[in-house]
This record gives sequence, C-alpha cells and structure tokens, in this order.
Amino acid sequence: MSGQQQLARQLLDRARDDVNAADALVDVAAVSDAIVGFHAQQAVEKALKAVLSIGGVDYPFTHDLELLVALADRAGIDIPDDLAEVPRLSPYAARLRYGDVRADTVDRATALLWARRALDWATQTLADSER
Repeated sequence: MSGQQQLARQLLDRARDDVNAADALVDVAAVSDAIVGFHAQQAVEKALKAVLSIGGVDYPFTHDLELLVALADRAGIDIPDDLAEVPRLSPYAARLRYGDVRADTVDRATALLWARRALDWATQTLADSER
C-alpha cells in the first residue's frame, strides 16, 4: 500500500468515527444542531481529503469544504452529484463550535446523509485505487 493510500485509510477511519458520532447524536434533543453538524462536517472533510490523497493532490490545513471540492475538481476528480451541496456544512467547522454564529444551512438528517455518502464514496475510491 502506498503512503497516500495509507493516509487515506487513516483519514477514512477518523471519518467513520465522525459519522458514528453524528449518527449516535442525531436524535438526541439535548445535543445541539451545531454538534451534529460539526461531526458531519468533519466526516465529509476527512472523506474529501482521503480522496485527494489517493489522487496525489496536495491540500492545505483547512475546514473549507468548498476549497476541497474545488481542488478535487481542478484535479479531475468527480464529486458525486448527491454531494454537490456539502460545502454548506463548512460553517459547522470550528467557527460554529467555538463562536456565536448560528447555522441554519443544513438539517441534521441531511448533514448525516451527506456524511455517510461521502464516507461511502471515499471508501469505494480507496478500494478502486488498490485494485
């Protein structure tokens, strides 16, 4: 396994943790939307970075999903159509977690759906790269 594939695998392991956390919290009323959104955003971010790693694309330390999607696009990596709107999760990164900003961009169920879908796509991309 190449170093890039190993990095992708590590990112996907952490993305899976975030998907599992969002899934466990999505129906807990005492947990804010910001926390569920944070874990969904983190899962999508790590999935995108895993796919970029597999493709040999360098990326900066960022939580900006729009930038990561743009990097993938420039590298000729096709983002699945059902993930086209994942940049709407970007406000749930550190800015919301530590700030006073309110996000009304994505409901919990949609955030979790995108996180699961991004993880599945990235996992399949890794599997395809290992063949």
